Amino acid sequence: MMLAELIDGDDFRQRLQALGVRIPDGACPETCARMAACKYNEVGVEGLPEAIHDMLQHSDEMLPSVRQAIDTHLLPRLRADE
Repeated sequence: MMLAELIDGDDFRQRLQALGVRIPDGACPETCARMAACKYNEVGVEGLPEAIHDMLQHSDEMLPSVRQAIDTHLLPRLRADE
């Protein structure tokens, strides 16, 4: 049996931290997305659009709370730059 790795809140937070977004440990997906969007608005976050695009390619492996946070806080901001 093959198990798919889920993109959960911790994975989402770690991916954003790897891009240089400072997020406190244990932050929920909504807080993570809000903080990433704020930093992106203020100074930019290199690689954020690509990382979000990559995660969305695996949305069937994403927890609903992570998807909702991306949809609510990050996608509107990233689309504004297109």
